[in-house]
Amino acid sequence: MDMNLNIGVIKGDGIGPEIVTEAMKVLDRTAEVYGHTCGYTQLLLGGASIDVHGVPLTDETIAEAKRCEAVLMGSIGGDAKTSPWYQLEPSKRPEAGLLAIRKALNLFANLRPAILYDELKGACPLKEEITEGGFDLMIMRELTGGLYFGERKTVEENGVLTAYDSLTYNEHEIRRIAKRAFDIAMKRGKKVTSVDKANVLDSSRLWRKVVEEVAKDYPEVTLEHMLVDNCAMQLVKNPKQFDVVLTENMFGDILSDEASMVTGSIGMLASASLNETKFGLYEPSGGSAPDIAGKGIANPIATILSAAMMLRYSFDLDKEADAIETAVARVLKEGYRTIDIMSEGKTQAGTAKMGDLIASYIA
Repeated sequence: MDMNLNIGVIKGDGIGPEIVTEAMKVLDRTAEVYGHTCGYTQLLLGGASIDVHGVPLTDETIAEAKRCEAVLMGSIGGDAKTSPWYQLEPSKRPEAGLLAIRKALNLFANLRPAILYDELKGACPLKEEITEGGFDLMIMRELTGGLYFGERKTVEENGVLTAYDSLTYNEHEIRRIAKRAFDIAMKRGKKVTSVDKANVLDSSRLWRKVVEEVAKDYPEVTLEHMLVDNCAMQLVKNPKQFDVVLTENMFGDILSDEASMVTGSIGMLASASLNETKFGLYEPSGGSAPDIAGKGIANPIATILSAAMMLRYSFDLDKEADAIETAVARVLKEGYRTIDIMSEGKTQAGTAKMGDLIASYIA
């Protein structure tokens, strides 16, 4: 079925414009091969928005983003030591725009895939027998609740400074992220590992209860529960056991960084944040790398894989997403590498060359 894909594009700062350009190249080629069209709306966020509007996010950008079916974004931010953006008060800095747009678009589900391609296993810090054949897991983190959004205060009690942070989740917040995790598991390996600390925390006991209720609606998906400390250990002991890892905000923050390190290269990792509709904001996990901006050497693969996730989760175009992921794997198999993943005997390719190669393999 021919579709017109209504996509918002935030090119971002630093290497953002270069890597997003390559992702659009691959999207356009995919649309051409599969009979779709891509309509793009350019949006400003972060430093690029500060330069034009004086603020990192405008109401107009939020309104335009809401009119899109999905948004593809490059990296946001600059060099905190040298950029004039960081002379501004914290609420006016580039990253404040990112937090504000996530809130405005109600993006409560964060997806961080951690994929180790067999061709890049040399970059992985784990022993080769653990990673033989690569691995592919998805960390699903609740993004708008929990400890980071709870009430907090520091008070003096009996002459002693005491700090309080409250960790709160209600059943609705847990149910919506759990449903999203099971939906995503249905597109993948049909297994959900729900991670909590139910031996200690009430919020985790409620989490476990609600996840078990949701699991009843997904008889094809296997559910297991794992305590967070054990999960942290299992990620380095045997990452291949995981498919979708579902967890709350703080545990997800920590585990997704651990999982990305286990793959060996952040330049390869996509991410997405979804709301209760099909809408999502898709971006690479890495930073804006201002030190290499404009040099044409940045790795566009994470952004290209983010575009593949967009096709899969916002547009339900699984075949098209598969085609992009297969093209990325083929380019790696043929020995092409950007400088960050370069190794002996491989062929170095710049940002645009990597985009051209991946686009040419879309079939």
